[in-house]
Amino acid sequence: MRATQEPKQEQIAAIRERFLRSTAAVLVGYRGLSSAQTTELRNQFRAAGVDFRVVKNSLVKLAVKDTKLDNAAFKSALAGETAIAWTYEDASIAAKVIKAYRKDELNAKRLTIKCGVLENQVMAADRVETELASLPGKNEVRAMLLAQLMAPAQKLVMQLSAPAQNLAYALDARKRQLEQNG
Repeated sequence: MRATQEPKQEQIAAIRERFLRSTAAVLVGYRGLSSAQTTELRNQFRAAGVDFRVVKNSLVKLAVKDTKLDNAAFKSALAGETAIAWTYEDASIAAKVIKAYRKDELNAKRLTIKCGVLENQVMAADRVETELASLPGKNEVRAMLLAQLMAPAQKLVMQLSAPAQNLAYALDARKRQLEQNG
């Protein structure tokens, strides 16, 4: 292998490894973003724990060769300038950051969603913002699970305390009745 091909092979391997490790990825076009806007977007991704890289389309095509992403739907998104945001734990966080960034109308024109990848399944660009970004995050899922686990215990406590509470209400009602009758 020639010396010039070695760095490309390393990049291809790194891209393939990111796709294999990730729970989700979002491919975006960034035409028109200034370097300051790109830096701001990178900082938002970094704060959210998202791996964001500008990639060469040809290297991505080689990286996904012979994988589930080696299909026409995915390859059609690889045109023009491409950057990929990979998430490794919370599948929806990259889509949420992109959706928040695109709320500004000018940013929405400059940062375009090409497609999304969720568990090696390609998602259309419109589904990324509407479905993937609306999925509950890891902490939200934990909170929902905890609420489900605690519900039976809370109901049991309410049932156990109900007789004592009813007795207290009855005694209070009797006290008020005696006070009125004098």
